Amino acid sequence: MNLYKYVSNAVNEKLGTKVNLEVPKNRDFGDFSTNAAMVMAKSAGKNPRELASEIAPKLAELDFVAETSVAGPGFINIKLKDDFIWESASQSQSPKSATTQTIVLDYGGYNVGKELHIGHLRTTVVGDTFNRIAKTLGHKTISYNHIGDWGRPMGLIIAWILEYGMPETANELNKYYPASTARAKEDENWLNHAKEITSQLQSDNPEYRKIYNNFMKISLAQMDTLLKRMNILPFDVTMGERGVAEHVPTVHKILESKNLLTLDDGAQIINVKREEDNAPMPPLMWRTSADTQTYAAADLTAIYYRTQQNTPNTIGYFTDNRQTLHFNQVFRAANLANLTDATLFHTGFGAITGPGGKPFKTRDGGVASLSDILDIATDAVRERVSESGKTLDEDTISAIALAAVKFNDLMHDVRSDYIFDPSAVTSFEGRTGPYILYTAVRLNSVLKRATFDADATYMPMTTDERNLLIGVLDFERTVISAFENRATDMIANYAYDLCQLINTFYHNCPILREDVPANIRAGRLHIAKTAYDTLAKTIDLMGLTIPNEM
Repeated sequence: MNLYKYVSNAVNEKLGTKVNLEVPKNRDFGDFSTNAAMVMAKSAGKNPRELASEIAPKLAELDFVAETSVAGPGFINIKLKDDFIWESASQSQSPKSATTQTIVLDYGGYNVGKELHIGHLRTTVVGDTFNRIAKTLGHKTISYNHIGDWGRPMGLIIAWILEYGMPETANELNKYYPASTARAKEDENWLNHAKEITSQLQSDNPEYRKIYNNFMKISLAQMDTLLKRMNILPFDVTMGERGVAEHVPTVHKILESKNLLTLDDGAQIINVKREEDNAPMPPLMWRTSADTQTYAAADLTAIYYRTQQNTPNTIGYFTDNRQTLHFNQVFRAANLANLTDATLFHTGFGAITGPGGKPFKTRDGGVASLSDILDIATDAVRERVSESGKTLDEDTISAIALAAVKFNDLMHDVRSDYIFDPSAVTSFEGRTGPYILYTAVRLNSVLKRATFDADATYMPMTTDERNLLIGVLDFERTVISAFENRATDMIANYAYDLCQLINTFYHNCPILREDVPANIRAGRLHIAKTAYDTLAKTIDLMGLTIPNEM
């Protein structure tokens, strides 16, 4: 049940108008409050507090309301009945959208021939979590890993392979692109050689295509291994610039038919600036003066291809916010050419920094790879476990480390930068992934040691019991809001708030202690099971795994 929506709709229907429903910071005053009297006072020609005193008894007539009270200048506090809370929380918390969509999601966007680095963390984690949220709500999603597999980097890698041989491992391959790029900066002939190879590859040169196919296998296998380590849902489609290349001529004809292509110094561009634009809006480059496919052309053609292939209602992208201008250009061009009827959105995320807001580096001063980040977190967790005197297996340590990294990423507003501090994110206390998992493990430990009665009835409830079940009942609203606002941080922060309520309940409401009466024990076990099930669903939405012990 979406408790907020249920109560809000009932209040609005009772009053015959639309008013805001709020959650008081101090629930001692009520479970919800409304400013209805303050909104309606002017048209009613009454003092807000006077009107509130008239409205409150009407709201008290609702069958789920225990009592109402008036506070301040005219706020009306609403306290729910215990049996209503109990029965509502006893139902499965399974949020579903009123209408379902087909949604194409583009995240990942890894580059062939390069190791995934810290800049790929947010697109992977945020994109995967949003995908899980959408699926939970009943939407059909098609996830695309739009890999960089067709531009000049391919020419630079092939040039290096022609001179030094095919790499046998991913570690060897990862060194080729930076080495070839460094040489191209110093040697213009080498750069021109790579450009020519790129052009020939895109023209289906058989020798270059064979080399390309061989190192592609190595690179894709490396991606797959890391994504499994991060517990990321498998992409439905791994298809980048090469995959859409065969559809570029079709889109080219569409653009020509609409007179959207203009020559500019040998390059073909699309003017996307509008009269109302105040900020600069450069044109989209469709094809380079060297007659090669551009990054923008691949993205524009991908919109056409995905529309034809998947007939989506929505196409969404999760990338670094530095690509905001790029996607603005692409979306405008897609609309000008009428390439899709789908709603297009781009969610740009902030950067991950080290202490002091500087770019996060490894100990040797290099750019951190995604593997480095996970290894650093794993080492930090292993050290904490050792210091505590506990013994945990490597799978458990890896699960805790992954929770530390992913939760720390998700709890921040996706648009904001944040600091990655291995020591802070691996703490078992505070707003961290390990704290979330520890709470789940602790609650599950209680449930394993007791017999759960699905038919337990328990009322009236203590404040801590009521607050926990009300927290459980906020799950559906949170998931729906996270989807509608594309705000994955809402899921992470809901998990933390729920854990706070669970731990308060755990400390103040003993369950298995011998002096606890059987009926109270049964009721509290029911509450614990209800809370655990909801927390487990929340943890799964973040792509985390609950260990057996911590």
